[in-house]
Amino acid sequence: MFSGSIPALVTPFRDGKVDEAAFRTLVDWQIEQGSAALVPCGTTGEASTLSNAEHHRVIEMCVEQAAGRVPIIAGCGSNDTNNALLHLKFAKKAGVTAGLCVAPYYNKPSQAGLIAHFSHLAEHGDLPIVLYNVPGRTVTDILPETVCELAEKFPDVIVAIKDASEDLSRVADHRMGISRDFCQLSGNDELALPFNAAGGKGCISVTANVAPKEMAEFHDAWQDGNIDRAQAINDRLMPLHFSLFCETSPGPVKYAVSLLGKCSAETRLPICEIENTSKERVKDAMVGAGLLN
Repeated sequence: MFSGSIPALVTPFRDGKVDEAAFRTLVDWQIEQGSAALVPCGTTGEASTLSNAEHHRVIEMCVEQAAGRVPIIAGCGSNDTNNALLHLKFAKKAGVTAGLCVAPYYNKPSQAGLIAHFSHLAEHGDLPIVLYNVPGRTVTDILPETVCELAEKFPDVIVAIKDASEDLSRVADHRMGISRDFCQLSGNDELALPFNAAGGKGCISVTANVAPKEMAEFHDAWQDGNIDRAQAINDRLMPLHFSLFCETSPGPVKYAVSLLGKCSAETRLPICEIENTSKERVKDAMVGAGLLN
């Protein structure tokens, strides 16, 4: 269903408000540079500090601006099952392709709670779901047996996973535990190459916010079987991948996008402006990747 380079879009702000013009420009640029799909309102999009009205407006703008050129996987997760369902229903109405649903954060549900949460969304949301597992941010870990149970229980709804567990063995666990084609997308740019080698189809990417052409070329090379080219691009971008997490994301990537003149570096509290040493690291990595002179 999904493959290749899929940027988890930043949400541009200006003076505390969503910068709609900058966001629309960013969407066009991403598509022109070869991104295979777009993810508004994910972790990188600061969904946790968007009001519901802002959240829905960003989804709506992304669908409008993309105008059917690429699929839209809208962030619909919440630590409140009913609010996640609200996002899914809005996203369905807006015309997205699928909803990205993160494991409920802070609540720390059991595996039984995760099954109940995602089952409720699958039964009532009327939209394909991409599971999102990022235990480093949520504390809760969607274990492989839970992923497999949900995928088998809802084969027409739970269609993919964004896996940011950093455990590459899970790609095989999911493949062997699910009796149909199930799309696995890396949630870590620096692990995308071995993730794809294990059976993944692409990456929901932070780095693609600033290097959309390069990330698209990397995944295209891999899919074409040009392993040497994929490795060469991956090696060149590796310092950039790590620099964009030198402080809590999306602080560094928003600064990086601002260096390209695409939007301001403004974030919402509790994410704050990154340190000067981090700015230098990000800038150096972008120069090294050929993105800045």
